[in-house]
Amino acid sequence: MLRSNPIAQIYQRGGVRVLIRCRIDMNIYEELGVRPLINAWGTVTAVGGSRMAPSVIEAMREASASFVDLHALHQRAGEAIATMLGVDAACVTSGAAAGITIAAAACMTRGHADRRTRLPDTSGMPNECLMLRAHRNRYDRAASLSGVRMAEVAGSLAPTIDDVRASVTERTALFLYMAESASVPGSLALSDVVAVLRESAIPVVVDAAAEFPPNSSLTDYINQGADLVLISGAKEIRGPQSSGMILGESALIAECIAHCFPNHGIGRGMKTDKETIAGLVRAVELFVRRDEHAEFAAWERMVDEIVVVLDAEPSLHARRGFPRGPGIQPMVIPRAYVAPLRRPAQDAVARLWAGDPAVAVGVDGGELAINPQCLNPDEVPMLIDALVKACS
Repeated sequence: MLRSNPIAQIYQRGGVRVLIRCRIDMNIYEELGVRPLINAWGTVTAVGGSRMAPSVIEAMREASASFVDLHALHQRAGEAIATMLGVDAACVTSGAAAGITIAAAACMTRGHADRRTRLPDTSGMPNECLMLRAHRNRYDRAASLSGVRMAEVAGSLAPTIDDVRASVTERTALFLYMAESASVPGSLALSDVVAVLRESAIPVVVDAAAEFPPNSSLTDYINQGADLVLISGAKEIRGPQSSGMILGESALIAECIAHCFPNHGIGRGMKTDKETIAGLVRAVELFVRRDEHAEFAAWERMVDEIVVVLDAEPSLHARRGFPRGPGIQPMVIPRAYVAPLRRPAQDAVARLWAGDPAVAVGVDGGELAINPQCLNPDEVPMLIDALVKACS
């Protein structure tokens, strides 16, 4: 049986004592001996992605109550998502990493049904995925699951567009472009890469799993000429954790769907169940109606509160800022950077994880990086209190 346990916590700063009453549900996490935490890290897979709205959860509950033709649901959900987002076509996947695998497979098979059933055996077909060295990261391993071989652009320390052109061969099946690395040294503009690959009719696939906000980014990559764009459903879209989307050109999306569950092939084990599909559709509905300016204003208020209160603490220095390099979180969201003055940042992180409540934060050099993206305003006082205790 699920139970509730009322608790009260005193929050005190500047001589003001506030009694915070909250209710901790004795839910499945407690039954399993796992503690919920305050997420000041962001839409990170390791702590659960993002919070789903009640109507998303309700859509999943409704979907669970009936059987359905999964082929038809997969198709119609993609059509609905494409219409809402204003793109040609969409394919639902079990996350952005699964999307990389499926997209790579689609670019190799390109409508050849006999090739689909042979993957990951890629003999007799174009089977290389071209990338900039500056864009290589741990997620590109997902492409290799399809059977594709990774190949780097020549002159990779400071490549030019001519280097990209010279690296294209008859074996090139696709070019994988990591949006989070677009501004790093050794990168090239997406539009320039697209122009070169168009000369050989080779698809450009953009991994933009967590590149929102700004929400305009969702179609910007397609407007710059990307053939396929990979999106996580569990980050700023705020859908189910195991959901994602491939957006793009209709023929390639049809090939992606042919590789996806419930079809048999390379994507069979990457299941998108009826509940996840329904939840993602509802999450996209909410996403397109969301007030982005109001979201940023709320994030700014939380960051301001955290910085003002913590910078007055003798054991801390706090400032407002933005990430200095690529990562899994959008760089446009403001952060509160908190420098512990009495202990190393990693020590403070461990104390936060072990605290009550447990708190997840990022680390940037010697500072704790507080991302407001997944915080509720009523969690901020408890977060501040936890930070003071962990850094003292």
